[in-house]
Amino acid sequence: MIAQTLKWVGDIDGFLELTDQRLLPADFVRLRCRDISQVYEAIKTLAVRGAPALGVSAAYGLVLSLQKLDEGSGVRAGLVCLKEAGDYLTSSRPTAVNLFWAVERVRQKAEEFAGAAAKADLTKLRQVVLAEANAVCQEDIDMCRRIGENGQKFIRDDSGVLTHCNAGALATAGQGTALSVIFEAHKRGRKFKVYADETRPLLQGARLTAWELKQARIDVTVICDNMAGALMKQGQISMVLTGADRIAANGDAANKIGTYSLSVLAKVNGIPFYIAAPSSTFDLSIKSGDEIPIEQRAAEEVTTFAKEQIVPEGVDVYNPAFDVTDASLITAIITEKGVIEGPNVDSISRFLR
Repeated sequence: MIAQTLKWVGDIDGFLELTDQRLLPADFVRLRCRDISQVYEAIKTLAVRGAPALGVSAAYGLVLSLQKLDEGSGVRAGLVCLKEAGDYLTSSRPTAVNLFWAVERVRQKAEEFAGAAAKADLTKLRQVVLAEANAVCQEDIDMCRRIGENGQKFIRDDSGVLTHCNAGALATAGQGTALSVIFEAHKRGRKFKVYADETRPLLQGARLTAWELKQARIDVTVICDNMAGALMKQGQISMVLTGADRIAANGDAANKIGTYSLSVLAKVNGIPFYIAAPSSTFDLSIKSGDEIPIEQRAAEEVTTFAKEQIVPEGVDVYNPAFDVTDASLITAIITEKGVIEGPNVDSISRFLR
């Protein structure tokens, strides 16, 4: 079974249903978001997370924003509402570019409709916005499958696959990015082992990736983040496979904090390092990883564990959510359109063209 992290229920007056990832693996709870503030809170507090899932959730958040308007408000009021709602949603988390991409895509579609329709009304605008959000969602589902199909060839029998954080169905509308590669290899009958970094401080690997792989009956072992190098040296790891939240024009990639360390360890140990991400994760307006904004999160995520204080009171904490892996350390980027070997400015520009 592959988990479903989100779905839209109903028509233009419907709601967004999310799997509350803060409670996994102990409890499986579905959240019903009926207004935009609930979507914002879900994104901000990581009830929903993963770059593609954030984009789809935000797209549906724009649908919810229009529900508060009276039918007589008119299309112009709807466009203003979408602008304000989009700015609000994109302020929740700064690093994942899919969030910004999806909001801009839906707003642009709404503006195109308003400019082209002679007798546009708010109901028709709401239908257009929902249709575009549904398209973003369906494309994400298709994208996940194609990423898996394009990348499954890298996983062979007896492989030891190390993954970090969670880039599975819980992070997308479909079957994931990095985990989609694993799911597709598993479907083809290959026998291999996955090592899931626990991924401190919020344990997305231990809580979410391990839960997803167990549901799919894939052989998975959880390790502490600081065990990866030792396993590589022992020959237990044959490849590293992660997702990404934003990729610069030169191929530098931002992903969950700790990913850069794995890329360096992989390089030293002669192990290929793969990133699986949709083409929408590329941000060609950013020349290199130095320009990618890195989200800083609350100190409490580090100072407490299971609500128990584990750091002395008054000690400073540095808690970035992401780090940047240099393109020179990435063997290939697996996308829904194909594989970019040895990513750099020229290869990425040609590929995306």
